[in-house]
Amino acid sequence: MTRDRLFPGDRVVAYLFVLLLCALTVLPLLYMVSLALQSDAEIYAGDPVLWPKTLRFDNFAALFDRAPFGRFFVNSLVVATLITLSHLVFDPLVGYVFAKFDFPFRRTIFLAVLSTLMIPFFVRMIPIYTMFSQIGWLDSYQGLVAPFLIDAFGIFLMRQYIAPLPDELIEAARVDGASELRIYARIILPQTRPALAVLALFTFVYQWNNFLWPLIATSRTEMRTMPIGLTLFNEEYFTQWNLTAAGAVLLFLPTALLFALTQRYLVRG
Repeated sequence: MTRDRLFPGDRVVAYLFVLLLCALTVLPLLYMVSLALQSDAEIYAGDPVLWPKTLRFDNFAALFDRAPFGRFFVNSLVVATLITLSHLVFDPLVGYVFAKFDFPFRRTIFLAVLSTLMIPFFVRMIPIYTMFSQIGWLDSYQGLVAPFLIDAFGIFLMRQYIAPLPDELIEAARVDGASELRIYARIILPQTRPALAVLALFTFVYQWNNFLWPLIATSRTEMRTMPIGLTLFNEEYFTQWNLTAAGAVLLFLPTALLFALTQRYLVRG
């Protein structure tokens, strides 16, 4: 007899526990959406409102009227997209070299790349800021993008995913006269789609929510990103909780959409 037949209540308890964890995770998000759609009267009524009587979608219009959230959104989208595309181009390529090519000091160089993960960004931030200030890259897209064009974690992730792929496929392609770039594009990349999806999701979410560097590297309002713009808005309109929640919903939507598009690859990867 199986354990499920002996103890049928175990599965019920496990499901109830999972449902409880899901509720604890989802309820704050649902309340944020509810808060974004509430009127000022419901906000200041004193009792929490789980779902507003009238959905106030005009809160989003009011949000855009009081601050340039359209520009904030575009800035974040441009920066996060460019950095993600750069990682998808360079990280797998470098990971492929470390995984399938034999050259002097390969292990030492790979360990040196990994060692950069132990250096906090705020340690590198000051010299990067000084250099960008001297070349005039502050308050610009290149200044927001350049420090993150390639990442040691992405290289490590792709190298670990590519290493187990059969060497026989690569050797057969070389015998047939395929170039290294053709082998990489036609054989390696199609087999690494789950890892690429994970890399894209992690990179985009991190850069979309990145706060410290955009705060330091920008001073003009038109170059602010969504996290910075929402923080500044909250400082000025700190009593407008419904508008702040509406901004948080806008901040959440792109990452939720990307996760929905890549979740099957995320599970596989």
